Amino acid sequence: MDKKISIIDENKTPLSIIITLALPILLENILMSLVNAVDTAMVGSLGATATAGVSINQAPMMLINGVVMSFGMGFTILIARNVGAENNERAKHLIRQAIITVVALGTPLAVLFYALAEKIPMWMGGEAEILQAAATYNRIIATCMMFRSLMMVLTAIYRGYGDSRTPLIMNTFINALNVAGNYILIFETHNINIFGNEITVFGAGLGVAGAAISTAASTILGAFILLALLFIRKTPMQISLKDSFTPDFKELQNVAKISLPAMFERFTMSGASVIVASTVASLGTVAIASNSLAGTAESISFMPGFAFGMAITTLVGQSLGAGKEELAEEFVSLTKKLGAAVMFITGLGLFVFSAQIIGIFTPDERVIQLGSNALKILAVIQVPQVLATIYSGALRGAGDTKGTFIITLISMWGVRILGSIITVRVLHFGLLAVLVSMCTDNVVRFVLFHFRYKKGKWKTTLRGGN
Repeated sequence: MDKKISIIDENKTPLSIIITLALPILLENILMSLVNAVDTAMVGSLGATATAGVSINQAPMMLINGVVMSFGMGFTILIARNVGAENNERAKHLIRQAIITVVALGTPLAVLFYALAEKIPMWMGGEAEILQAAATYNRIIATCMMFRSLMMVLTAIYRGYGDSRTPLIMNTFINALNVAGNYILIFETHNINIFGNEITVFGAGLGVAGAAISTAASTILGAFILLALLFIRKTPMQISLKDSFTPDFKELQNVAKISLPAMFERFTMSGASVIVASTVASLGTVAIASNSLAGTAESISFMPGFAFGMAITTLVGQSLGAGKEELAEEFVSLTKKLGAAVMFITGLGLFVFSAQIIGIFTPDERVIQLGSNALKILAVIQVPQVLATIYSGALRGAGDTKGTFIITLISMWGVRILGSIITVRVLHFGLLAVLVSMCTDNVVRFVLFHFRYKKGKWKTTLRGGN
């Protein structure tokens, strides 16, 4: 018989449970964001053209990854439910179904991305000077897209079991390799001075291509490590090659009921990002680079918010699976208070040190000036954004993906996209107007998620269909 698999422990306070689950997620997200920041700084040192060549591809990549990740979300929610209900056999069956689904969907999507490597930056409105670098980056990243999806889904599955330490440890190792690989592959061979001694450091001098190769290689290795651990370690999550990996269409239908609205939400968010990114691209290379660097810096600041959102999805799912609705509400209430307090402090830091933060990523004075003003705007929205993230995470943990999709559709397309198009293409304002539209979208989403949660229908969304 399997040992207790749920993270919910009556001997621990709800606050300690939240921290136990969220802290490793936070550390992992900070690590990944810092690595992304280091990547950005390394590429940024090559100039605004290189930065724009990489960043212009991010929104389309998110769109393709979102297709697979939406199915991963459905699996994660159902796994958390069954973990809470101590039904580990079905949870492990869902793990196997998740693996074959990611491989089946991720492979053709990666091929599609490779085939469209040259077209994507053109469709995004990139200027001629960045198209070659952008296409090169796309082709290399396409080789790891299925593995990236697998890695994200497996990480979410570990969290569904309440294990947030394993992804943290693994990502620490993998991202260290990524940074080292970037340093070697991006730059030319050069000398560095260590304690007065000149040391020659080998460099491949591949520029943007080097960054892509390092990212792809580390992603593939990370996916294999997480997958191998599922087969090797003696834990409640352990699966075997002797188990059935045949598609279970009845189970996949259950997953689809949750995943399809989540997929539409991903399309909504990623599609909006594509449109906003193309709108920003029309403002020129400096605007693209400034927007990318401000977004990178803000993502580091918002790591606690993402951690709380991920943690509450697992906690609500396990609580409802165990039939403890009041505990789920207590988790949400405490997580909101923690999230608001933490994000107020980090937002204040972003606002005060905006110029210095952007200066870490690039020496270009034009980008520093515009990017720091953009970062000030993003800093103001941190608290409403984290509350919206926590509410949406709670609703998803309950299986209410339809509600989150509808709210996201209304706010992103009715506020963010419409506002960006009007301010830039009609009124001819600049990048800062786009960011104001984005921030307004976050406020609207927070208000709508708040009312959706207060109605309480999420408590019975999956009742009888765990």
